[in-house]
Amino acid sequence: MTSPEGLLADLRAENAELDALVATLSPAGWARPTPAEGWTIAHQIAHLAWTDDWTVLSACDPEGFFGAVERAFVPGTDPVGEGAAIGAAGPPSGLLARWRAGREEVLAVLASAPGDVRLPWFGPPMKPASMATARLMETWAHGQDVADALGVTRVPTARLRQVAHLGVRTMGFAFVQNGLPVPPEPVRVELTGPDGESWAWGPEEAADRITGPALDFCLLVTQRRHRDDLAVTASGPTALAWLPIAQAFAGPPGKGREPASGNTSSS
Repeated sequence: MTSPEGLLADLRAENAELDALVATLSPAGWARPTPAEGWTIAHQIAHLAWTDDWTVLSACDPEGFFGAVERAFVPGTDPVGEGAAIGAAGPPSGLLARWRAGREEVLAVLASAPGDVRLPWFGPPMKPASMATARLMETWAHGQDVADALGVTRVPTARLRQVAHLGVRTMGFAFVQNGLPVPPEPVRVELTGPDGESWAWGPEEAADRITGPALDFCLLVTQRRHRDDLAVTASGPTALAWLPIAQAFAGPPGKGREPASGNTSSS
């Protein structure tokens, strides 16, 4: 288990890596489309800034968070998309400054929050350590969209363990979000980290198993690649049912990405 201080250090590092990709972009670069339909690089950063604002509100004013959610998330509206669009509409310099300030505030409020408090969120409430993990996951995932838009191949780091951990922990949530009963059977997840180390979750004797590179698993659970394009294998009915619907993020199921031409799933 990574310490709370280690999680925040990982989040800071993930923010810095993405910052390095966008800091010197021209206005045309900020307007470059990403794999997320209708979203430019500016939309991606604006969404992160928007979510940071909600994180700070959750940590500092839980009751205010519930009220704000009730006012913002009403039928027929798309506050997530609207938040990204509003943020992306302004000058890139202002957006960059907003994102930098907001993410520092997130680090500060999570560092000062009691470790056992449960912070409200759009999905299940989370302790500060889990919130930091979720922010790292989302920064990494949207950073992947930015990297793809720029044609950059990022070097995987050990921070992927936090993303993978969240992906494993949200298995039951993924079934619920898709209107399916949560399977009682445990799943053993065995991944190979970027440096060749083995990462594992679940009982060794579990009949259902998922194996593969940690990077591929993280791309799967954040829905940044189609399963057919990844070296993630599954055996057992629960594991096989989970992979197509896996999601490490809160909110309704995403539509995911289309497979690359010519690829077919082998497991």
